Amino acid sequence: MIYDDIVQKTVIDKGWSGDLKYAAATADGHRYLLRISSIACMERKTHEFEIMQEIAKLHIPMCLPIEFGTCKEGAYTIQSWIDGEDAEDVLVSMDTEKQYQYGIDAGRILAKIHTIPAPSDVPDWERRFNAKIDRKIVMYQNCALKYHHGGDSFLRYIEENRCLLHGRPQCFQHGDYHTGNMMIDRMGILTIIDFDKYDFGDPWEEFNRIVWCVQTAPAFACGMVDGYFHNEIPIEFWKLLALYICSNTLGSLPWAIPFGESEIQTMQKQAAQVLEWYDDMHCVIPKWYQLK
Repeated sequence: MIYDDIVQKTVIDKGWSGDLKYAAATADGHRYLLRISSIACMERKTHEFEIMQEIAKLHIPMCLPIEFGTCKEGAYTIQSWIDGEDAEDVLVSMDTEKQYQYGIDAGRILAKIHTIPAPSDVPDWERRFNAKIDRKIVMYQNCALKYHHGGDSFLRYIEENRCLLHGRPQCFQHGDYHTGNMMIDRMGILTIIDFDKYDFGDPWEEFNRIVWCVQTAPAFACGMVDGYFHNEIPIEFWKLLALYICSNTLGSLPWAIPFGESEIQTMQKQAAQVLEWYDDMHCVIPKWYQLK
């Protein structure tokens, strides 16, 4: 067991995951990523490890699942160590062409991930996501704060476009697919990490985090869309993406309040950017893509 051979652990204090994360090393010098979760998460973590094994069969660059088990702290997972840098840190220093090419890579990888089907018993997407929208609307309406610019624009677009959810297919989702969960290794290869928020749902909903990619590198975001669709992007995608971003944005402000003023301002700024990109939600193709 690799876990028993670990002789050194260094805490990794990054991200929003509830897992404890360590850079771990064994006596023979091999390095690994060690994640430890509460034992209460055992069932989900077991499934996460199993599905990561399925994803690894697609031969995409990722943190590979190596070992799973229990220890005195909880349920542990050992994954391969990625020797590289966080993508969001290094993309900003690249020229736009290189950013775009890494975006192409990210889109093609995501398309492969989405070939993993959802279980046959997963609830209907239209009903499930409409319930999610309803919860976020209530959260926003009951929130002590409101967006400085156009909360009503998000609400209007949502109500006019809920019908787009009807009949949408479902597949495996990474759950948090953006530059913050990607690395560029020492060979220059874009690598995907942090599958702990995995879910099953509409594959196009996976793009709802693209707002973070745009803020890091708009050319990367453009490449991700082009790579996923091989440059043939249906207008239905843009309409649905706008719906998913509206829903996310509504829920972001109530989410931010417990984390303090800095996060509140981040979400206020992001909402204003979204409204600018979409011309107050009157245009479905965002400006960052139109101007590529």
